[in-house]
Amino acid sequence: MNRVQIRSSERALSVGTWLIVGGAMLYSVLTVTPLMAAHTPAEWRWTAPILPLVVDAAVVIVVRLDSVLARLGGHGGAWPVALRWMTGTMTLALNIGVSALAGDLVGVAVHAVAPLLLIVTAEAGLAYRRALTAAVLAVEARKQAEQDARERAVAEREENRLRAAREQREHEAAIAREQREHKERLAREEADRQDRIRREEADRAEAAERAEREAAERREQIREQQQAERERLERQAAQQRELEAQQRAERERREQVREQERIERERAALLSAGPPAEKLPEDRARSVVRAAFAAGLAVRVAAELTGWSVGWASARYQELRDASTPAPAVGR
Repeated sequence: MNRVQIRSSERALSVGTWLIVGGAMLYSVLTVTPLMAAHTPAEWRWTAPILPLVVDAAVVIVVRLDSVLARLGGHGGAWPVALRWMTGTMTLALNIGVSALAGDLVGVAVHAVAPLLLIVTAEAGLAYRRALTAAVLAVEARKQAEQDARERAVAEREENRLRAAREQREHEAAIAREQREHKERLAREEADRQDRIRREEADRAEAAERAEREAAERREQIREQQQAERERLERQAAQQRELEAQQRAERERREQVREQERIERERAALLSAGPPAEKLPEDRARSVVRAAFAAGLAVRVAAELTGWSVGWASARYQELRDASTPAPAVGR
């Protein structure tokens, strides 16, 4: 059988098993419910179908999980076996209970058919599934072995082809290497002869260049000595100019310091005179305002120090601000 036939048989087994399980469950519910109703208090008789449904649910779990485990090639151990036989025994006992209590042997035999068929179907279905799983694995193993054999044959043919091609390339490479070495040997011999000629010519040229180089070195030494003397004189002149520039800058700085000190003394003298008894002359008043503006005093203080009005002092402050603000550049 091929894989497709095995799968078809497995589907037929699964469908038949579930048909038997479904029929047995339906028959069990219809048979056991009256027994449970007869042995249950009147107010709880509505619970009579629960027990057969619970037992049948256990049967469904057993059949389903056994099917999965058999398909995977696994084994659940002793507990699944115990559950199968316990649910089967319970189903058998519940189905023949009414007939057994009444002493009806024919009823016992009739009601035992469905449970016994369910028990045997579960065990036989498990065995069938395991056998089918083993058959599928065997088919897959055989196909895998055939595929591996084909792949090995292809690999061997490819390896032989590559080996032959490699040997051919090595043979051609050896011939090419011998030819190349022969040409290189001839080229080296010609190169040695040319090198010997060039060395002789180079020795003669080197002797002439050496004499010319010695003469050039003597001229270069004289020129370098003259250049070093000129550079020394230039450095001395640059140092002298730099010293004079530093001295000139120092004199200018001292003069600026003295001028700033003089301005500060004059400003302090103008501001320390205090408010005058009468209005100062305009020239002196302007000097006092400039000093107050430079010192950052308020307009009112400048007016008090000059004896002039606050408006006049404010106008002079504005003139000084305008004079100190750079004019904006006018674009062409």
